[in-house]
Amino acid sequence: MTGATIRLTMAQALVRWLTQQFTEIDGVRVPLFAGVFGIFGHGNVTCLSEALEAVQDRLPTWRGQNEQSMALAAIGFAKGKLRRQIMVATSSIGPGALNMVTAAGTAHANRLPLLLIAGDTFTNRLPDPVLQQVEHFGDPTVTVNDAFKAVTRYWDRITHPAQIISSLPQAVAAMLDPADCGPAFLALPQDTQEVAFDYPEVFFEPRTWAIPRPRSDRQKLAEAATLLKTAKRPILISGGGVRYSLAGNVVADFAVKRGIPIVETIAGKGAVTHYHPAHAGPIGIIGSTSANALAAEADVILAVGTRLQDFTTGSWTAFSADARFISINAARFDAVKHRALAVVGDARETIEELDAALGAWRVDPAHMARAQMLFREWDVLLESLQAPSNAPVPTYAQIVQAVNASAGEKDTLISAAGGLPGEVAKGWRVKAPNTFDLEFGFSCMGYEVAAGWGHAMANSGPGGLGGTPIVMVGDGTYLMMNSDIYSTVLSGHKMIVVVCDNGGFAVINRLQQFKGVPGFNNLLTDCRVQNRDNPLHVDFAKHAESMGAAARHCESLADLVAALEWAKGNDRTTVLSIVSDAYSWVPGDADWDVGVPQISSRETVRSARRQQDEIRAKQRIGV
Repeated sequence: MTGATIRLTMAQALVRWLTQQFTEIDGVRVPLFAGVFGIFGHGNVTCLSEALEAVQDRLPTWRGQNEQSMALAAIGFAKGKLRRQIMVATSSIGPGALNMVTAAGTAHANRLPLLLIAGDTFTNRLPDPVLQQVEHFGDPTVTVNDAFKAVTRYWDRITHPAQIISSLPQAVAAMLDPADCGPAFLALPQDTQEVAFDYPEVFFEPRTWAIPRPRSDRQKLAEAATLLKTAKRPILISGGGVRYSLAGNVVADFAVKRGIPIVETIAGKGAVTHYHPAHAGPIGIIGSTSANALAAEADVILAVGTRLQDFTTGSWTAFSADARFISINAARFDAVKHRALAVVGDARETIEELDAALGAWRVDPAHMARAQMLFREWDVLLESLQAPSNAPVPTYAQIVQAVNASAGEKDTLISAAGGLPGEVAKGWRVKAPNTFDLEFGFSCMGYEVAAGWGHAMANSGPGGLGGTPIVMVGDGTYLMMNSDIYSTVLSGHKMIVVVCDNGGFAVINRLQQFKGVPGFNNLLTDCRVQNRDNPLHVDFAKHAESMGAAARHCESLADLVAALEWAKGNDRTTVLSIVSDAYSWVPGDADWDVGVPQISSRETVRSARRQQDEIRAKQRIGV
């Protein structure tokens, strides 16, 4: 090896390299890796933590409470920074590492950057079997870290200290590639972390990374323009890729100029504001009547930055059989789905080039006028469902409206699994771009509170919105993962958490009964508990107070409104709980394909099966 070298352990070299990676946000040079979430064990405490401690002024390490939740917090941070900065999550070997697999799946499904570093067993195998090692009798090279291969975009096990020289740039390139974006994983055997090696000094030179913007194929772009010009009733589906490409304004201006209504996916919600003149509402299973009516009538669908998940397509029942798709996506895998005319490229650049190729073409203004009329009707329906009433227990819709009205323009709403996704996707009126994070790509219960911590971190500095994260979570999900309330109090990152207590897993109870199965093991009143008539309920306010948060239980909507104003003035994380209706939901008008028994002794199930067969008869089968 020629040139100057510096002798470091592999762990020290890895950490030093991370500190020398930069990016630019809004013209400001910032660290690419903003920090580390860490829980130390014997697999990463003696070597990796030694290296991290030495650079804590440049690469801060934050103590997590649970390996899964700290990695979920890193995902929330990545969303808050629109994939332009990355957090690291590190764990020990064995159960600590496996706790991060769920978070890896969440990042993978949502196409989000996350660097995961876990300790591993000994490369030399001399002390085998070591603490927390899972032995595979027929393959001694397999460890629990191999489980990450199914849920990461880049995976490597560093068995020699020189390997990070080639591996680390590849990991970053994968995380920043708009087509391949997702989590990267590095397994660090304990005896490899400690080994000293003469690294070339040039390896540690500062590097500023830029997210590439791949341009589309000219012929495909011309074909897309030709097809779009045939449309009489087109719609534009705005997906998460629109937000991550920073294409919201470009797409919005294009839609207005060309007279094409914008409907939004779950990940795409927030690219435009609720009352933008081209906005026609969320589409699909947890979508609006306006967007779904337009989808059913559409002859050409311009899908931008979306993977066309079943909740967007109504399990492929939302569109007419002869509708044509143009799919603009940085990822070829997503662009070619369902025989779409695939235009592979960056959303912002491709929309600008498509606009130039369309010349003077514009849809008949009557089409946009109809979309705006349908959206006004949807908004009126929402208002009627969200209006306060004299009912003793408020609905999700009413609670969502109260929180939405209280939220500041730059406050970010965060939610994920359970009944709230449908309610906030339909009922939350976005006031400013990129202030809405609904993790429903993986529907990961436990994301909410952890992601709130990540968003609170992301709100500061270049690209940060500066508002307060507002987490809306059901009681079931809260009980799964809430320890980062304590994390935010410890670290001084404020968020507001609204816990809607409907007595169990209410939305899955709804699906269960809708498909003919009696309520079973979802609500507390139908579980195997000591007292079904009056099951023990958690006092969420007291629980949050025990973790250092300010907290209050709200007895009514009016009480909630007052508590929200109180929470906004507090200097730390505040948790508000309120009992909510387990049976009242904003209605939906799209279909969903789920498994229903072909045979059953229950007529209710047999009836549900007949309905499911009718849904499947309407599906576009791969075309």
